[in-house]
Amino acid sequence: MIQPIYLYGSQVLRERAREADLSKKDELLALVSDLKETLARSEGCGLAAPQIGVSLRVLIVDGDVMKDVYPYLAGFRRTLINPVLVDESQEQSEFEEGCLSVPGVYCNVKRSSKITVRYFDESFTERTESFDRFACRMVQHEMSHLDGVLFTDLVAPIRRKMIGKKLQDISRGRVSTRYNAKVK
Repeated sequence: MIQPIYLYGSQVLRERAREADLSKKDELLALVSDLKETLARSEGCGLAAPQIGVSLRVLIVDGDVMKDVYPYLAGFRRTLINPVLVDESQEQSEFEEGCLSVPGVYCNVKRSSKITVRYFDESFTERTESFDRFACRMVQHEMSHLDGVLFTDLVAPIRRKMIGKKLQDISRGRVSTRYNAKVK
């Protein structure tokens, strides 16, 4: 079911999400289905459970929507349940990011160029996978949501000050989106 996306200013986006109980498979699969449907409707490339108001360590990424810009992402889709960062490169890259929970705001963010993550997929199989390039950025961005961190927290203080009014407007619901959204 398509869920509303919680916007900047919503408390759930600032909480450290709880580990998902893998014994509750039906509930987790329903959550993953909701995430997929909501992401497809919003035309984003990733979504974490807190963004739909569920404080659990579950996220999805869909690079296929970026295949025109990054052909290597064709068919790249992942569901990560209880992801754990195993390793990250010291080398960083900077790229402009946006977020469905922070509509209309884009900022350059530095993140590790390569990461390795251990997680459970939607078949509840444990996997360890390394990500680089834009796939790495998508996974890191969504994993940040699980820790209550938004991409706007990672920008230079002067940039954060420059976007302050926009963030304030979003937190007060003064924003227009193509998808169902709310502040709570």
